[in-house]
Amino acid sequence: MTNAAILRSFAALVAVFFAVAGSASAASKEKIDSRVDKALAEFRSDIGGANEVLARAHGVLVFPSVKKAGIGIGGEYGEGALRIGGRTAAYYSTAAASIGFQLGAQARRQIIVFLDEGALQKFRSSQGWEIGVDASVAVVTIGAGGAIDTTQLNQPIVAFIFDNKGLMYNLSLEGSKISRIHND
Repeated sequence: MTNAAILRSFAALVAVFFAVAGSASAASKEKIDSRVDKALAEFRSDIGGANEVLARAHGVLVFPSVKKAGIGIGGEYGEGALRIGGRTAAYYSTAAASIGFQLGAQARRQIIVFLDEGALQKFRSSQGWEIGVDASVAVVTIGAGGAIDTTQLNQPIVAFIFDNKGLMYNLSLEGSKISRIHND
């Protein structure tokens, strides 16, 4: 086995660890809903154009806190909810592993907006959804004037990644595995 194959295997193991550890101790539905409400309120108040984007959405998958840590090999994990028509339809986790230069930890919020009904239905019917494999997700950056240019949103699924300093850029969600939690 080559070094690259060993590193890929280890990264996959880290991702599985985050997913299993997270699902074994998933936050309560009430706690997730409270965090999702807060993240959506901050998104609406802090990001220009957010209300227009959310109004066009068929569904909104909100991860209020995705925590990432690594030293060479890293992993990330977060829990959130899918909102349809303003109500929680299901609860999900996101997990990913990465290899490469990295040191430290960070937390961020992710909001994935389904602008196409077919894309939303494909997501909801999946048993585990991996960004970049099951669907492409366009990561949106902030435009001139500190607002989202809603006229440029022509992809079926778009994502907004932000922290307490605003929208983040040059980030990819490729390889993130999204799985349903609280299957009751």
